[in-house]
Amino acid sequence: DLSDPVNMVRWRKIEAAKRYLFYALLRLHVPVRDRTQDPEHGLAFDFLADPPTPTPEEIPDGTPGASNEAPDGVPKVMTGHDNGLITIALIEADDAERERRRTELHEPYRSLLGHFRHEVGHYAWDLLIRDGGRLDACRTVFGDDSQDYGEALQRHYRNGAQPDWQDHFVSAYASSHPWEDWAETWAHYLHIVDTLEMAYAFGLRVRPRGVRDDSLKAAVDFDPYANVPMETIIDAWLPLTFAMNSLNRSMGQSDLYPFVLSPEVITKLAFVHRTVHEAAPATSVPSQPPVSASRPRARR
Repeated sequence: DLSDPVNMVRWRKIEAAKRYLFYALLRLHVPVRDRTQDPEHGLAFDFLADPPTPTPEEIPDGTPGASNEAPDGVPKVMTGHDNGLITIALIEADDAERERRRTELHEPYRSLLGHFRHEVGHYAWDLLIRDGGRLDACRTVFGDDSQDYGEALQRHYRNGAQPDWQDHFVSAYASSHPWEDWAETWAHYLHIVDTLEMAYAFGLRVRPRGVRDDSLKAAVDFDPYANVPMETIIDAWLPLTFAMNSLNRSMGQSDLYPFVLSPEVITKLAFVHRTVHEAAPATSVPSQPPVSASRPRARR
């Protein structure tokens, strides 16, 4: 209901995040197809508001007032992906509600852009892995995706992640099923290359004073959207996140990138990196737009 000014503001936030998503997809030359090109599996979006909360008069006798369902039994909107259709719950654009869900689900990070990058990762799996002839290679890295997805998610929410998940997965949720492992890793790959590209545009260098360890030094002097070695990307990313997290803490904020990349996760990121560049058209040439034109402009 766009006559509601709150909905309009939230929709605007969602569209801004979507622009950042498509910026990355275009720079990586991901062969995205829309619903005109592929009516059954093309990429499309639903941004949906939850059903209105019933008033006491609308709640039938015996129905708890704190029900999570609308009066007609329709459940609340869930963010997700289904055959190219990505649904984003409008309420995720509410900062307070999103923070509540992040805390309730014990997530270190939750954002609109993160939702977009994760859900389009499921679409990318269909496009680049299932339909791209890479299923066996992907299973070698991410595991057997033929295990029952619903049961795997129920088991994850019931029992939590395995104790040593940090050694094998980029997030606890990634450990629930190989599809979610791929989507989470895909999202982090987009986090990494897009942030590094902005650091590149600003000519950022990390060289902490009084530190002799060269592993904390980096010069982001390359375009991460180009087909550079994954080792080059990681060697720049780790010092950059160390610096960014330190800056955030100085402002009393939580870490900008609250994740640890284990060797196994880096291997998975390298697989995503290789898959993306193998799937890009051979004639594509990555271009570096000027920083002033490269992004949607932020508004205060």
